[in-house]
Amino acid sequence: MNSLSVGLVQHRCTADREENLGRGAAGIRRAAEGGAQLAVLPELHGTPYFCQSEFVEHFDLAEPVPGPTTEWLGGLARQLRIAIVGSVFERRAPGIYHNTAVVIDRDGSLAGRYRKMHIPDDPSYYEKFYFTPGDLGFQPVQTSVGKLGVLVCWDQWYPEAARLMALAGAEMLIYPTAIGWDSEEKSGDERRRQLAAWLTIQQGHAVANGLPVVGVNRVGFESAQGGGDEGPGQIFWGNSFVAGPQGEILGMASNDREETLIVPVDGARTEAVRRIWPFFRDRRIDAYQDLLKRFID
Repeated sequence: MNSLSVGLVQHRCTADREENLGRGAAGIRRAAEGGAQLAVLPELHGTPYFCQSEFVEHFDLAEPVPGPTTEWLGGLARQLRIAIVGSVFERRAPGIYHNTAVVIDRDGSLAGRYRKMHIPDDPSYYEKFYFTPGDLGFQPVQTSVGKLGVLVCWDQWYPEAARLMALAGAEMLIYPTAIGWDSEEKSGDERRRQLAAWLTIQQGHAVANGLPVVGVNRVGFESAQGGGDEGPGQIFWGNSFVAGPQGEILGMASNDREETLIVPVDGARTEAVRRIWPFFRDRRIDAYQDLLKRFID
C-alpha cells in the first residue's frame, strides 16, 4: 500500500434514512475535498442503531447487496474519485440477514463485501435477533487504494479476526463501528474504562500485526425506542481514530461532535516496523492447535 489519506466520517444517525445518507454524503465530500483517497463511514450509518430493541418491524430496514445503498455509494465514489467503506443491513434471503460492510472502489464498482462474523447479544446490543453470522471468512478486499481488511464493530474485540485478516495480506484493518455508553451508566470512571478498553484492544491489533488500524464510530444519543431524544438509550462515544503499526494514534475525532477527520497513513511503515518487530517470523504455528477449542479444560 502506498501512502494513503483516509477520511473518517463520524456522524449522528436518526430515524430518517435520507437525513442519515445526507450526513454521510456531506462527510464523504469533505473528505474528498481534503485530499482523502478513502472514506470510511460508521456501522449501519443509514439507520438508527435499531438493535437496542427487538422488533420484527426493523427487518423492513434491510436491503439487498447490491442495492440502494451500494448504488448511492457508487455514485459518490465515481463522482468524487474516492474509495468508500460503507455499511448495510443486508437482506440476503427470507429469514437470512447480515450486518455487512461494503467496499466501493474509486470507479464506483462494488469491490467486495464482508459479513460481520462475531454477533453480540448483550443489553442494548441485541444483534443475534437480526443478523446471521457471516460466512465469507476473513478475506481482505483488493481496491485501487490497497488491500483492505474490513471487519465490523464487535469483531474488533477478537485478535483472531485481526490476525487472520493480516495473514491474508490486509494492508490496513478497518472497523466501521456503533458503540457507546448506556445512558443510565452515570459513573465517569466506568465510562473512561470502557472507552480506554475499546481503544487499547484495537491499538493492540495494530501492534501485534504491524498494520494501521482505522475505527469509525457514530456519535450522539439514540433512544432504545428508535433514535429519539428521550428515554434510555446509547450515547455513542465517537472517538473515531487511526492508529499506526506500532499502535500510535495518528488522529482522533471528538467524543461528542460530528466531524470528518482526514489522516495521512504511511504505507511503507508496515514493512519497516515488521523488520524490527518480527512477530510473524516468531509465531509458533506448530503449537496453536488448541485455539480451535472452545475452552481448554
